[in-house]
Amino acid sequence: MKVRRNALISAAAALMSGLLVYSIYVLQLRGIEHQDSVRVVVPKRFVAAGERLGADDLTYKPLAGSAYKEGMLLDAEEAEGMEAVVPLGESEPVLKWKLDRYHLLPRETESTFQLPREYVLSVSNGIRAGDSVVIYVSGDNTRSSRLFPEEVTVASVKTSGNQEVDDMTNPNLLSLADGDKEKMYASRRNANGMIEFVNLNLTEEQWLKIDSLCKDGTNKLVIAYRPLTMGTEGEAEGGAP
Repeated sequence: MKVRRNALISAAAALMSGLLVYSIYVLQLRGIEHQDSVRVVVPKRFVAAGERLGADDLTYKPLAGSAYKEGMLLDAEEAEGMEAVVPLGESEPVLKWKLDRYHLLPRETESTFQLPREYVLSVSNGIRAGDSVVIYVSGDNTRSSRLFPEEVTVASVKTSGNQEVDDMTNPNLLSLADGDKEKMYASRRNANGMIEFVNLNLTEEQWLKIDSLCKDGTNKLVIAYRPLTMGTEGEAEGGAP
């Protein structure tokens, strides 16, 4: 009887020891996970492209450190008042490139410049306000080439009557805000008016380079439409930031 009791006590002690070791292991594992995790900003709901984010639309979500990618927001205040450039999914980590405060307004280092008509050789008839364009230079004494490595944002495109070139029944900007590519395409097909004036958001350095190349008439600009595309890693490859 005594031997049996001792065996039961030994088994119970071994079980308790095992549970204690396992509990310590779980606590240590949770501590490591907590140390390696980061809190990223996520929307509380689906946010359509073009919507402006408020404090009530945002919250935080813990994310494993290994899953964190550069560009994810860590402070919700950075996103407040910003517009969603593309749709944002509920609880999806918010990336900086997906937000913009005033998409058509120049950034801090930019100004809006209207290109003189004599500076322009050709303009893609498909461009609209908010688009990204690629600028090329062409001239008799200059090898044709891309002028800037980065795309430039179009602030507005106007007819000779100073009217915005667009489909008034289906404005391109509204379709862009909704992320509706079919309506955006239809808007470009149905828009009336020849583009006479193009306003671009440029840095001072960019404008001075354009002016120095084109003011004597030997060189002209070719402005080509560049649609917004998505890379495999979820980063914008050809759009405005």
